[in-house]
Amino acid sequence: MPSSRLMRSILVPAVLALGTPTFTAAQTAPVPEPPPRATSAAPALDFATFTTKVQPLFLAKREGLMTCMTCHDGKVGTRLQLDPLPEGATTWSEEAARKNFKAVSSLVVPGSPTTSRLLLHPLDRDAGGDAFHGGGKHWRSQTDPEWQILAAWVRGGRPMPTTAAIPAGMAVRIIQTNAAGDGAHLIDPTTNLVTSVLKGVEIPHGVTSAPDGTRLYLTNEVRHTLDVVDAKTLAVTTRIPLSGQPNNVSITKDGRKVYVGIRSAPGALDVIDTVALKNVKTVPTKGGIHNVYVTPDSKWAVAGSIPERTISIVDVATDTLTRTIPMSAGIRPMAFTTNPDGSTKTIIVQLSDFHGFATVDFATGKETARIEHPDIPGEHPHRDGLQGAPAHGLAVSPDGTRLWSTSKVFGYAYVHSLPDLKEVGRVFVGQHPEWLTFTPDGKYVYVAAAGDNAVFVVDAVAMKEVARVPVGQVPKRNATAILQVAR
Repeated sequence: MPSSRLMRSILVPAVLALGTPTFTAAQTAPVPEPPPRATSAAPALDFATFTTKVQPLFLAKREGLMTCMTCHDGKVGTRLQLDPLPEGATTWSEEAARKNFKAVSSLVVPGSPTTSRLLLHPLDRDAGGDAFHGGGKHWRSQTDPEWQILAAWVRGGRPMPTTAAIPAGMAVRIIQTNAAGDGAHLIDPTTNLVTSVLKGVEIPHGVTSAPDGTRLYLTNEVRHTLDVVDAKTLAVTTRIPLSGQPNNVSITKDGRKVYVGIRSAPGALDVIDTVALKNVKTVPTKGGIHNVYVTPDSKWAVAGSIPERTISIVDVATDTLTRTIPMSAGIRPMAFTTNPDGSTKTIIVQLSDFHGFATVDFATGKETARIEHPDIPGEHPHRDGLQGAPAHGLAVSPDGTRLWSTSKVFGYAYVHSLPDLKEVGRVFVGQHPEWLTFTPDGKYVYVAAAGDNAVFVVDAVAMKEVARVPVGQVPKRNATAILQVAR
């Protein structure tokens, strides 16, 4: 066993920081030059939001620091030159604001806060910021409210999710299924302890939850059913017969339909009415379905076939197959990016026997980029037991700025900024890592390490392991749910 792996079993792994990377011997690897960029339109920077939310930050007084205007009012030779305020004025005229908008926009990569100098220069280095800022570090973390205002503006106005609005009697739970077992472990992300264990679902392949927090839905590979579980008691209340062997599962935003991928030939999506708790339609697809997802806008069910190497797009309104996108290899996990209006922009897909991921323009169905995960110097690659999937876990952060992709070959998660697909860090996440899921606020990511029978908990901003949670045998698929909990 290599010495680096032995040390990792004792110490929390060192990881790359954003901005200027630092390295610890045998624990990290240099980040390569940026891979090819996907061709897609970036969101426009909004002038109204700039004047009402962004511009006031340049006048804000922070403890122990001067205001931004102290150095950036055109009197000092800095890169950012703001229009000087007339004596006694507390804000800028529209003409001056236009000048400021142009100056500030030059320091921004629209759609990508984590590659924008405006957000990185005053950000603490430990949180991914630049090495030095002559005006001091204004924000200690990317969760700072001011940083979030800027990030939302750069993203085109999308707000950062929060857990503050979770109703009383409900709680966030990480649902971790165990592929070699008969159920799932529920993890409380505030304590990183297993609060309860769900049993009685033989070989649970996929899991999702009702938006109102009353139910969990898991596919049962042994019985060929969708098992409905009461969120409070964790008892299986209904088993809905399916048209064949199920794999993964997804639910619409309103919670009225669950789509189940049917792997058995010739392949299909079963449509489950969650009010009637019945299988109401089987939509034929080209090839058996491994994974299925409802897009963020809840307009499409997107399903991937391994044997036929195709992505099937189903209209949620009519439950009809509208088109099929051929790929060069079998379809593994997928993730999605969105346009500023919430519609689907890009499908990100992992492929059979490819150590990385590809991006596909949703509108045209054309592949726009293919990113291969590079080898990690000093780390021994594992090729046994990959099941044709060297990379088998994808997730986009809730704020849409980062893509996480797991590697079963090296046991790392590779992290890329969006939309430019620049690799910004790596972190060790266990043996044979599979699926991963974020907390609603995006602060932590939970990675199923199938070879360790554990879930690795990673600080998503610092890209640093903070905990390991023992679960069942061969944990793979997981999900984040806000559930009604027993008092």
